[in-house]
Amino acid sequence: MDTLIMVAQLILGLSILVGLHELGHLLTAKMFGMRVEKFSIGFPPKIAGFKWGETEYSIGAVPLGGFVKISGMVDESMDTEQLASEPQPWEFRSKPAWQRLIVMLGGIIVNVITGIVIFVVLVYQKGETYYSRDQIVEHGIVAYDIGKMIGFQDGDKILDINGQPYRSINDLSSGEALLSSDGFYTVERNGEIIRIDIPRGFINSFSSEESMMRFINIRTPFEVGDVLPNSIAAKIGIQPHDKIIAVNGKPVQYFNELQSSLAEVKGKETVLVIERAGQKLEKTANISPEGTIGIVINPLIEPVVQKYGIGESLVKGTQRAFGVVIVNAKALGKMFTGEVSAKNVSGPIGMAKIYGSKWDWIKFWSITGLISMILAFMNLLPIPALDGGHVMFLLYEMVSGQAPSDRFLENAQKVGMVLLLALMVFAIGNDILKIFTS
Repeated sequence: MDTLIMVAQLILGLSILVGLHELGHLLTAKMFGMRVEKFSIGFPPKIAGFKWGETEYSIGAVPLGGFVKISGMVDESMDTEQLASEPQPWEFRSKPAWQRLIVMLGGIIVNVITGIVIFVVLVYQKGETYYSRDQIVEHGIVAYDIGKMIGFQDGDKILDINGQPYRSINDLSSGEALLSSDGFYTVERNGEIIRIDIPRGFINSFSSEESMMRFINIRTPFEVGDVLPNSIAAKIGIQPHDKIIAVNGKPVQYFNELQSSLAEVKGKETVLVIERAGQKLEKTANISPEGTIGIVINPLIEPVVQKYGIGESLVKGTQRAFGVVIVNAKALGKMFTGEVSAKNVSGPIGMAKIYGSKWDWIKFWSITGLISMILAFMNLLPIPALDGGHVMFLLYEMVSGQAPSDRFLENAQKVGMVLLLALMVFAIGNDILKIFTS
């Protein structure tokens, strides 16, 4: 069922984005009087469709893309028979270069608008929820294995990133921070100010959503929220709202300190000091072999909840949408230098995993907005067979006054298709490799 939910979310998300992308091409083509022969969401074989006017609309069985076939255009269909005849007024090739340019940018523009709209709506509806810099400086962090790898320790108070103050805990693991050149964190540790450098290629450690949870988090002061029935805590009389303040004489203030203290005495008889209604009580317990006593905690620190109006949401949502493009552009550049591993390239399996195995509409739209902006960016790359390749040739034509020959465009399209197929095989190979190595 988990796999089915992941696949369903991926298919729905891609169908929406591909449909809107191709709709951008279709509408701009029709606006300039071009004949659109086919509009498809998904690749052949066709599983359903109908014809309306001059255009056949269909759904393909392979839901990893789509296409619009415009008369007189060299595209991925490689149908070049009509190019042997004289250009007709309704064909792509007979139109001015500026009109053809708008048609090729139509899908990208729609994807950008879609991404912006999604992020603006999410910001307006949900606002932002985060732990602030002030809270992190007050309580410090818990360092997990990836955080410890670069030198973080439990209790570190992170003051800034690259010498600049930050706003929320999310900024500490943002792409902007991890991709910065010679990046570093400034940390206060036991009253001493130290620098923790961000190693070259450190972003490669964050290859999955799970890995983000193995970096750092804020330390959480706590009280007992619930006691599990028949647990060790229930047997020794621990109650909701109790505070465990010491384990075998070792003071405890934060939940991570309780976890580490119990891990040290797992399987042993231990004295727990409880604070209840201002009084201190001692409880003796035999800690489980797993280092647990059977409680659910109630955090005593609340994240900041920030709500925004329409105007602020427009600004914040747009910034967030284009921030995705900037981070991916930086990552792509560093991939060519070897700083970012090509193993981070994901295919459909990786994308499905990002959506996750639970159907959460907020997360669904967040991921869909993210993918929409990435699709726009990737499609703008000057690679033949992508929209960006067509844009590159059209700009050349507009500057030089001379269009590339149909033969050249046909061969360029073939090269581009080979490159894209190779990239798809590589991405799917990465997905499969991650399954067997994770």
